[in-house]
Amino acid sequence: MDIRVLHGWDITPEETVRLQERLSTSVVQGPPLDAENVQLVAGVDVSSEKEHPLLTAGIVVCRAHDPTEIVETTAAQQSTSFPYIPGLLAFRELPAVVGALQQLQSEPDAFLVDGHGWAHPRRFGIACHLGLLLDRPTVGVAKSLLVGIEANPGPNMGDFVPLRDRGEEIGRIVRTKERTQSLYISVGHKIDLPSAVALVLRLTHGYRLPEPSRLAHLHVNAVRKTGHGGLVTPATPHVAQQRLW
Repeated sequence: MDIRVLHGWDITPEETVRLQERLSTSVVQGPPLDAENVQLVAGVDVSSEKEHPLLTAGIVVCRAHDPTEIVETTAAQQSTSFPYIPGLLAFRELPAVVGALQQLQSEPDAFLVDGHGWAHPRRFGIACHLGLLLDRPTVGVAKSLLVGIEANPGPNMGDFVPLRDRGEEIGRIVRTKERTQSLYISVGHKIDLPSAVALVLRLTHGYRLPEPSRLAHLHVNAVRKTGHGGLVTPATPHVAQQRLW
């Protein structure tokens, strides 16, 4: 998989803020995603022990027509010295994600990222960052609010309300399962917001998270705890380990 080089990773928190402001101008919101041509969707997640520098990144690629069918998994572990700072998640986690991406044999048509995209103070969350690195459609699938006005959608699956910040719709708060907390869906890159929401709902099967995201979450936590692949897949994933700093 081709991964673009946007900048170096040896960077201070102060520098990252200016970089996010600059890179956000390159994010493309649209066009609508052609659902008929989406064959593979990847879930991307990162896990770590609290206050521990070792990060475990994982990717689970699923078939769009049956997201419970796993095509491929990869994982990578890297140590980082970049602190956990809300809004700067990409600079802590993406180097490990790149390690997992470098092992992919398949070519996903879209990526669901654990975190925000456009729903970010500088409109450049981790899903936007990954989208620019890959130049592919990416969607931010976040479990908690980072910025914007909180609101409650209706009680049924598929109900949503706009997520607004300073008068702009930056995402949507979407109910993906009845009697369950909503998700915060936003554009990462090369997809419009209605398509992003539709894709998440299409891939959601009885759980709060869409299947690629849910399986990626299970995968990275299993790898972090055991040091090897956590899901039964057609091919045993390789866990690459290296130190970032």
